[in-house]
This record gives sequence, structure tokens and C-alpha cells, in this order.
Amino acid sequence: MLTRERFTQLAQAYMDTVFRVAFSYLKSREDADDVVQNALLALYRTDRDFESDEHVKAWLIRVAANESRKLLRSPWRRRGEPLEDYENTLRFDQPEDRELYAAVMDLDVKYRAVIVLYYYEGYSIRETARLLGVPPATVGTRLARAREKLRSTLTEAEKL
Repeated sequence: MLTRERFTQLAQAYMDTVFRVAFSYLKSREDADDVVQNALLALYRTDRDFESDEHVKAWLIRVAANESRKLLRSPWRRRGEPLEDYENTLRFDQPEDRELYAAVMDLDVKYRAVIVLYYYEGYSIRETARLLGVPPATVGTRLARAREKLRSTLTEAEKL
């Protein structure tokens, strides 16, 4: 069982990561917040012994992915907020970063999740596969397809 202080440290360290993973699935700030809350509550309640902080982070990402998928299957699923509303709260250093973010968020969830974990969170293909519960070859294929879709989308946008 985690001490209150240790839990607070871990929650502060990984809350943003869990949110990004959940948002990549759900495209709704409120639903992503709910997933973060559920994931952190699961961490607080667990009696599991973690090997390291990276183990905790991976476990939280796995919980967030599972909770997000569960929420997507829910018959009570609300429609997400318009992506533009959330985008307007983000700060981007370059205009291209905003365009890339919008293109990533327009991808299907299976492609969006691997892009977020691989590029934004820095996980390897093998680690991403373990976190999502799919074979590494599937992650590689999804990354390749996602990159192609992004390349196509961004190239079309440049032509306009």
C-alpha cells in the first residue's frame, strides 16, 4: 500500500500523461478527467508492489487505456466537446504544431493512441504494444499507417 505522500508524488508526476492518453482515446476533456480520476483511485487502492516509477507510469497508462476503452463502449457515452474548444486552451510554439496536433486528433483512436504513446510519451514499439495489449507488429503497422495518414492530411493542407 502506498503512503499518502508517495501517492501524491506519483499522482502529480503522471497525471498529465494519463490525461493525454485518455484524451487521445476519448477526445473529451471531461471524460479524460474521469479516466484520470479512476486511474489515480485505482493506484491509491492497489496493494501492488511496483518495481520503479517507470513501472507505476506504465501501469497507470494501461489502466487509463482500459478505462478509456470501457467508457467508449458505454451506452451512456456523451459526445465529446468540440476539439477546437480544447485546442484553444493549448499553447503551441509554432503554428505547425497546432496543425499537427489537430491532424493527430483527427486520426482513428487506434492510430491516435500509438502516436501519443510513441512520439509524445517516448515509449518504444515494444513498450507501446505491452501498454495497449497488442502485438509489437500491430503497433508498427499502426504507426506506419498513422504516419501515412498524417503525411497525406498535412500535404493536402499545404496545398490549400
